[in-house]
Amino acid sequence: MKEQNAQQQEFSYFQIQSMWGVTKHFGGLRVTRQLAELCHVNRDSYLLEVGCGTGFTATHLAEDIGCRIMGIDLNPGMVEWAQKRSVRKGLQERCQFRVADAQQLPFDDNTFDAMLCESVTAFVPDKRQALNEYRRVVKPDGYIGLNEGTLVKGTPPEDFMVFIKRTMGGVDFLDPDGWRSLLEASGLTDIQVSVNQINAFRQRLEEYEGMDARDWLERIKAIGSAIGMYFTNPDLRRYVNTLIPSRKVMRDLFTYLGYGLYTGRK
Repeated sequence: MKEQNAQQQEFSYFQIQSMWGVTKHFGGLRVTRQLAELCHVNRDSYLLEVGCGTGFTATHLAEDIGCRIMGIDLNPGMVEWAQKRSVRKGLQERCQFRVADAQQLPFDDNTFDAMLCESVTAFVPDKRQALNEYRRVVKPDGYIGLNEGTLVKGTPPEDFMVFIKRTMGGVDFLDPDGWRSLLEASGLTDIQVSVNQINAFRQRLEEYEGMDARDWLERIKAIGSAIGMYFTNPDLRRYVNTLIPSRKVMRDLFTYLGYGLYTGRK
């Protein structure tokens, strides 16, 4: 039995997302554009995106604003998705992607004009180290912008916190003061905070904004492949079944969890 357990394949939250070709962040492209504006991103900007996922944000900003972007992600599968998307969009000269850790960015000091991160820092084990790295690689007077899950209504029930930490890769959502304190501790100034409640219906619609026919085709193919694996791989099936929330957890999700935009200047 021990030998059999040792041979079981392990899966993770972000591994499942990369299998499906899914990148999720609160507010969709509407909030991405808002965050870019708060960080004064323009056509001449060289932007760092930490947690690029499938490259949806990077290709949209490169296309919409015309800036250059370096996207990083800890998951090689996500980086592969992002690279393919930039080539398909004809944006490979403006968008580059590589595997890297937010806690140890492989860039020189003062490299980027601005830095954006959406629904990623909440998953980073050492958030203070990550914020220090964000600040280090941004040029003086450059901006750092975060869009992060935020606890908006007191202390959530323990069963809710246990569930999301277990199913979402050990995520640690902070309240607005916690996020602000991280930016302040890293030495950023002119800090702005905007906190929003999640609307389930609107969030679902916003996740689909900007998807073209090819995006839908690739998403359907990836989901079909994942479903096939679900029925043929008992380890994947076992893991996915642990992700199904109870009604109470879903109710608590939209009661206690919102998202915040946090920006600061170096």
